[in-house]
Amino acid sequence: MKAIRIHEHGGPEVLSYEDLPEPEPGPGQAVVKIEAAGVNFIDIYFRTGLYPAELPITNGQEGAGTVVAVGEGVTEVSVGDRVAYTGAHGAYAQFAAVAADRLVSLPDEVSTKLAAASMLQGMTAHYLIRSTFEVNESHTVLIHACAGGVGLLLVQMAKKFGARAIGTCSTPEKAARAREAGADEVILYTERDFESDCKRLTGNQGVDVVYDAVGKSTWVGSLNSLKPRGMMVTFGNASGPVPPLAPLELTKRGSLYLTRPSLFAYVSSREDLEWRSSDIFEWIRDGELRIHVGGEFPLRDAAEAQTCLAGRKTMGKLVLIP
Repeated sequence: MKAIRIHEHGGPEVLSYEDLPEPEPGPGQAVVKIEAAGVNFIDIYFRTGLYPAELPITNGQEGAGTVVAVGEGVTEVSVGDRVAYTGAHGAYAQFAAVAADRLVSLPDEVSTKLAAASMLQGMTAHYLIRSTFEVNESHTVLIHACAGGVGLLLVQMAKKFGARAIGTCSTPEKAARAREAGADEVILYTERDFESDCKRLTGNQGVDVVYDAVGKSTWVGSLNSLKPRGMMVTFGNASGPVPPLAPLELTKRGSLYLTRPSLFAYVSSREDLEWRSSDIFEWIRDGELRIHVGGEFPLRDAAEAQTCLAGRKTMGKLVLIP
C-alpha cells in the first residue's frame, strides 16, 4: 500500500510517499481501508516535532473508510462497516490498523469524505462549545480564524446554542464565508485591531470567552478582549506557541480563567466519543451543521496540502484521497 511517512522532523519536504505492507489487525484492532483522510494542524505539529512521537511514523490523525479485517476480541465493528476515527497515527495511507474502540460507525446519510472532514474538527468544536465553556444565549464569544475548519464549525455551534458570535479572519472572502455560517460580526485583523473592535462591539465590556487556535500572534489581544471572569481558551498554535504567562496577569485583567485543552482528553471514554461524534453526524444529517471541504488532494500531495493549511490561505477543511 501507499503511505506518507516521516523519518525526521522538518518542513513539508520530509513527508515521504512510500510503499508499505498492508497492516494486519492485532487483538482489539480493525483494519480500515481509508477512503479519505483529514488534514489538520496537529499533523504539522507531529511533522515538525512540536508534538513528540517516536519516528518513523505514518502521518495523519483522522480518517474514514470501510472495515476490511478485525482482530481478536473486536466487538465494536464488523467487516464491511463504514467507520471514522481520529486520534491515532496512520491516516495518510491506503489502509490503517486502528483500535476498534476508537472507531465510530457512520450513518448512511454521511459520506466517508464528510466524516473525514468532520471527526477531529467537529468534535473539537463540540467539546469547546459544549464542555470547555458551555455557551448559551447570554454569551458573546470571540472566534479567531473563523473561516477555518474549526472556526466555521464553532460559529455554527455558537449560533445553534444562542450565543452572539464575533469572528476574526484575514480577507473579505473569508469574512463572507463566516457570515454565511452565521457570524454576527467579523473583524478583518489585517485591517483593524480586533481588541479595540471587540471592546467597541461589546460596549467596552469584553467577551465571555475567546476560542483561539492561532496562538502567539493573537495571545495578548485575546486576553485583553475578555470581560472580567471571562475564559481564555487557547487550543492551537497556527502562528506559534503562546509565551509563558504569570498567573498575576490573569488577576490584572479581572480574574480571568485560562485553559489549554485538547480533544483527546474530551473523548478519552467510549461514552464521550460516541456522544460527540453522534451529535456531529446527527447535525450534519439534519442540515444543522454544514461541513465545507475547501480542498481535496491526492495522497501523494500531502506536502502541498499541509503547506496550504499552514499558509492559512484556505477556507474549511482539506482532505487527502488515497
